[in-house]
Amino acid sequence: MKLHLEIWRQAGPNHEGRFESVTVEDAVPQMSILELLDHVNSGMVERGEEPYMFASDCREGICGTCGLLVNGRPHGLEQNKPACQQRLLNVADGTTLKIEPFRSAAFPVIKDMIVDRSALDRVMQQGGYVTVNAGTAPDADTLHMNHQTAELALDHAACIGCGACVAACPNGAAHLFTGAKLVHLSLMPMGKEERGRRARKMVDELETNFGHCSLYGECADVCPAGIPLTAVAAINKERARAFFTGKDA
Repeated sequence: MKLHLEIWRQAGPNHEGRFESVTVEDAVPQMSILELLDHVNSGMVERGEEPYMFASDCREGICGTCGLLVNGRPHGLEQNKPACQQRLLNVADGTTLKIEPFRSAAFPVIKDMIVDRSALDRVMQQGGYVTVNAGTAPDADTLHMNHQTAELALDHAACIGCGACVAACPNGAAHLFTGAKLVHLSLMPMGKEERGRRARKMVDELETNFGHCSLYGECADVCPAGIPLTAVAAINKERARAFFTGKDA
C-alpha cells in the first residue's frame, strides 16, 4: 500500500517547524500509526538521516504517552482510540496523511512530534492524592463502597492523561481530564479530608494553564478511555461544594 505522508519536523521549542514529504511504498494495513512512523524511521536510520522524534511507551492504549494529530484529529482517524491502536485498515491506497504534534498553547513542542504535557501533571500535583492512615493495611471491609459507585469511579479513573481532549478543544481546555479526576477521587471512600481543598487547587491550576470549556464536545469524541462529557460538570460542582461548605473537606 502506498501512502503519502506529511510529517512535522521541528528542531526544538525555539525553532520554526515545517512539514516534510515522505512516500511509503510498502505500508501494511495492519500497521498502527506508530508502526508506520517506525517503518519510516528505520529507512532513515539506514540512510544515515535523522529519524522523526515521537513519544510512545506501552503501545497497548494504557500509558497515554503517544499523542499525534493525524489529518487534524488527535491520535488518528478512528474515534476513541489512542495512536498506538489506530490501524491503517480503513486507509485507502494513495491516501495522504498529515502527522504532527498535539496543538495547544499548554503543550509546547520539544522536538518534532514530542510535546511537553507537564501542565497536566501540575493539575494532578495540586490534588491527585488521598490521605490515608499509615501502618498496617486495614481489613478489606473497613471502607464500605457499593458496586455502582465503585464502577462509576473506575469509569472515570480510566483516563490515561494523554491530552487528546486538550488538543481537540477549540479553546485548549482540559476540563474533561480534570473533571474525570475529580469525579473519581470524590467517589472514593478515602481522601474525603481534602475533597474541598483538592477541588479549589486543581481547578485554580486548570484555569492557570488551560482555556475555558464551552462544551463543544470534541474532547469526549477523541478520548481513548471513553470519558463521558458529563465529567466536565464536576469542575463547577466540586468547586461550588467547596465554596458553600467553606471547608477543606
